[in-house]
Amino acid sequence: MAGLSFSIRPSSLTSSPATVSLLKIAVSGVTELLRILSPLSKRRSGQESFEQIDEISVSGIDDVVSILESDYEKAYFVTGIFSSGIYAEDCVFEDPTIRFRGRDLYQRNLKLLVPFFDQPSIELKNIEKGEDAEEKFILATWKLRSYLRLPWRPLISIDGRTVYELDNNFEVCNILLVKRLLFLSG
Repeated sequence: MAGLSFSIRPSSLTSSPATVSLLKIAVSGVTELLRILSPLSKRRSGQESFEQIDEISVSGIDDVVSILESDYEKAYFVTGIFSSGIYAEDCVFEDPTIRFRGRDLYQRNLKLLVPFFDQPSIELKNIEKGEDAEEKFILATWKLRSYLRLPWRPLISIDGRTVYELDNNFEVCNILLVKRLLFLSG
């Protein structure tokens, strides 16, 4: 089973620390409320809440690149459908607004967002592999666009970059998610 975590460096934030803190509290609160009210949370605790975990074998960085390309083709950010087998059970997701731990929680949080998207699309602009003295990584550059299911139907457009850091077994062990959000009027 592979490992995966998400993080974003605070230096990439342009808002004041107070604004970021308030935004984190708001997003965490809304996410928790959605999780509690979600039909997925009402399932019995012993019951599998999601699709079976993908058993994926990788032998090199090219395999991971292929899997990630496939996940982007499935628009995993907006569908919640992804190759969960490349994620560690205790992966960490962190972006400017929220931080949580666990592959199942990551999958559940993605699926909580699906009903809010109308005509979503994600385009993988580029994906490349790299290596420095200490780590192997994959850099994906993408663009996400979607209307939100709100009365005024705002269009959001997100240009993002995701760095997938790999461990010695070519498992994704850390992700740095950097995004720039642009709201367009509805």
